[in-house]
Amino acid sequence: MPKIRFALVSLPALLAALPAAAQDVLPTVSVSAGAVSLTAPDAAAAAGIIARTPGAAAVVPAEDYADTPAATLKDIFDYEPGVFVQPKWGGDARFSIRGSGLSRNFHLRGIQLFQDGIPMIFADGSGDAQEIDPTAYDHVEVWKGGNGLRYGANSTGGAVNFVTPSGHDASLISGRAVIGSDGFRQLQLASGTASGAVDVHATGSWLQDDGFRDHADGESFRGSANLGWRLSPRAETRFYVNASDIEQYIPGSVGKAAALNRPRTAAAGNLTQDYQRNIEALRFANKTTVILGETSLEVGFYASEKQLVHPIYQYLDYKYRDQGLFARVENEGRIFGHDNRLTLGLSVAGGRLDNAQYQNLPGARQGALLSKAKDKAETTSLYVENAFDVVPGLALVIGGQYIRASREREAIFNTAGGDIDLDAFNPKLGLLFDISAGWQVFANVTKATEMPSFGELNFAQAALSNTRPQTALTYEIGTRGATADHEWDITLYHSRLRREFLFEDLGGGLVAVANADRTLHQGLEAGFGLTVAKALFVEGDQADRVWLRGAYTFSDFRFDGDRVFGDNELPGAPRHMLRAELLYRNPAGYAFGPNVEWVPEAYYVDNANRTETASYALLGFSAGYDLSRHVSLFFEGRNLLDEAYIASASTGNTATDASAVFEPGSGRALFLGAHFNW
Repeated sequence: MPKIRFALVSLPALLAALPAAAQDVLPTVSVSAGAVSLTAPDAAAAAGIIARTPGAAAVVPAEDYADTPAATLKDIFDYEPGVFVQPKWGGDARFSIRGSGLSRNFHLRGIQLFQDGIPMIFADGSGDAQEIDPTAYDHVEVWKGGNGLRYGANSTGGAVNFVTPSGHDASLISGRAVIGSDGFRQLQLASGTASGAVDVHATGSWLQDDGFRDHADGESFRGSANLGWRLSPRAETRFYVNASDIEQYIPGSVGKAAALNRPRTAAAGNLTQDYQRNIEALRFANKTTVILGETSLEVGFYASEKQLVHPIYQYLDYKYRDQGLFARVENEGRIFGHDNRLTLGLSVAGGRLDNAQYQNLPGARQGALLSKAKDKAETTSLYVENAFDVVPGLALVIGGQYIRASREREAIFNTAGGDIDLDAFNPKLGLLFDISAGWQVFANVTKATEMPSFGELNFAQAALSNTRPQTALTYEIGTRGATADHEWDITLYHSRLRREFLFEDLGGGLVAVANADRTLHQGLEAGFGLTVAKALFVEGDQADRVWLRGAYTFSDFRFDGDRVFGDNELPGAPRHMLRAELLYRNPAGYAFGPNVEWVPEAYYVDNANRTETASYALLGFSAGYDLSRHVSLFFEGRNLLDEAYIASASTGNTATDASAVFEPGSGRALFLGAHFNW
């Protein structure tokens, strides 16, 4: 596998060549000619857009998870209700929003990922999280369910956008270093600057981890950079480059007894065949923003290549090539004396996967060729959204999306080919009411249509060669707001799904992911923060305080009158989950306090509802201290009572306690880190 690590250490040099490279665009926020950057909105700008959205969405600033190892998606989303993330190994995780992708036991489906608005998923809608570097971002945007229309997303879980800093809002030199249990070592360095019409930012990170479990060690190098050029007061272009080099061993899932009594033990087959997942990826992109009076225009394109060498039950050698175009127009004006905001967007994505599968011989050696194919995917999305202020403080939002997708498999050796063409229309209707300056109420009805990826298509099986799109009609109501001592973000949702991608018994001994009939996803997402006490030792404007923050998620996912499973619960996600932290903050620059993660009820791992995980409660502790304006230290202790628990599980039609579907959670772990910036 050819190495591309040079890209990570020479990103600033590559920037000079970026104008000649392949490019892409971001669906972004409304901007004005007076903005510091027209193409790189900060967290405050993103929060402003969310404040005009009649639905569940949130911004997670990097500061919220800075005093953690910042190694996985869980570090980012721990306190975001409705988002379920549990690491499996390395950067891989069970990642689900509102029950999306419950049957996807490997990597990701049901959530569309973006970095700086640039798609990070493949053209068929699948993806993975291993290339995500939590240390690289200024903030992360979460657009749940049908609210993902903000980025033209059409998936059940919505959209997540990871936003990197520009040279305007970054230190000249900054970084972090972390050491921790089980051989955890992390180093990140970044640099940003702006001069005249040009700004530049680059970051690179190295992470090495032996892992809590046997055969879980890994090493990763990730880097990203961007260069902005202000062409005029009303026009700006920005070039991006991203690169990753990841080598990761896989411990595998085990039976329930092993997960709870011998959690460090790897699955026997993973050891014998030396399961791994190794990635090399490179991506170039561009976006350009032009301001024309009350209208902003963004255009761009991207190109990426990725090689995956993945010895598992077979030796997978996959080469991905994806590219896409994007255009977005936003107009803010007045109609009949009322404020009005119109958004039009178009995205076109295409990709090719050259996949070859070989025998995986002991020791992860490539054996004889078993199958070979070329997969081609195209997805086009055209969307519109209009927000009309009926009266000051009350906005009516109407929108819709037309999506067209094609999937084609060309059989080369020992497999079957075929193709499928699909299209759908997704409407949206919402209301947003500003009760006061710090209090909003919203409601919406949205439809999302999730097209099948190649993981849901099998042209060799008649029952799987014509998988239809999964649809979700969602009703949502919620409120969000903040005062000096309180903040809240609460949403109730009810989704009626048709043809959800779930494990089905198709007869003849064939059990695979196929279209179910009707299912329900409904729940409560409650994020909160409040001052429990203040001015205990320090009074005045900078008084000390005790701050409680938390995220509670109630999830009720079930079949709806299924011919086999009736109204059984859908497997794969806990019914109740609470994450909370009580933190004392002192203006002298230090903070400390305990935190908990609580899953009070076991959840099922199979459609038959015969086998379940186990409830658990984890205790943690964190502390931080600012040594100066330039240097700070932090400590985090996780699972301090060394509780054996099941973090996640693979789902299926039926399972027993002996089934190798359980992923043990990590035991007690301690981390010590330092931040620096000049």
